[in-house]
Amino acid sequence: MRRLLISSVLVLLVSVPTFAEGPAAKVTDLAWMTGHYTSATLEENWSAPRGGSMGSFVRGINGDGAMNMIELIVVEEAGNSLMLRLKQWNPGMEPRADGFQVMELVEIGDHTVRFKNIGEVGLQELGYSLVGDQFTISVMTPRGAIDIPLTRHSGH
Repeated sequence: MRRLLISSVLVLLVSVPTFAEGPAAKVTDLAWMTGHYTSATLEENWSAPRGGSMGSFVRGINGDGAMNMIELIVVEEAGNSLMLRLKQWNPGMEPRADGFQVMELVEIGDHTVRFKNIGEVGLQELGYSLVGDQFTISVMTPRGAIDIPLTRHSGH
């Protein structure tokens, strides 16, 4: 009986969803990110917050004008904070890695947000900021920090 009780508790613990432990936030706090942003090599399209989530379709373009990467990003409410999940594919929808990268909210401000990887592979940190029409993606990798400036467009 005791083994059955312990097994039942372990099953419940494993099946409980992970909640973000970052700063308190709602996905509507990121409504400023909604829009279409581009540079010569990257295009990012953020949907409006709805149903406790928002997402982005990202397309990378090489110097020859051909697509070289597709990325899907979803930000969801988790507990009292936010979680970001992302996955990238090569052309032909060939996954670049197994599963999704999972990041928790570590900082949120006026037109700025930053997430930190809770796993061991992939980007270490990912942040976004908007000043006027300049949308900046800030990426921290094991090799260092990269800022990617994009321009906001009113139409698609």
